[in-house]
Amino acid sequence: MAHFAELDENNNVIRVIVVNNSELLNEAGEEKESKGIGFCKVLYSHENWVQTSYNHSFRKQYASSGGSYDPENDIFISPQPYPSWSLDENHDWQPPVEYPILEEGDNSRYYWNEENQSWDLIIE
Repeated sequence: MAHFAELDENNNVIRVIVVNNSELLNEAGEEKESKGIGFCKVLYSHENWVQTSYNHSFRKQYASSGGSYDPENDIFISPQPYPSWSLDENHDWQPPVEYPILEEGDNSRYYWNEENQSWDLIIE
């Protein structure tokens, strides 16, 4: 099965749909993204579609609603987890404070506290 992301005018992902691989086949029996895009356009009457990979084998990662598509780098970017986080050079979201470094055998877990801009220990 193939997956296609519907994008708005700002390249934000609206939704991801599943398309049967047979819809991507050209006359030579080869899968072509353009055939899948054409199928999506007819089916949903929307013009802006990009294929995404459920296995993350191309375009960096699987598209998700709330995420975006960067046409310059031909990648999908996941939704920003918190307002304070920023994209790094690899297009991954990074917190303003690094996750605590754990020593071997330390099974502590932390969660991001946006209000305090800190990693807080999860007490179990």
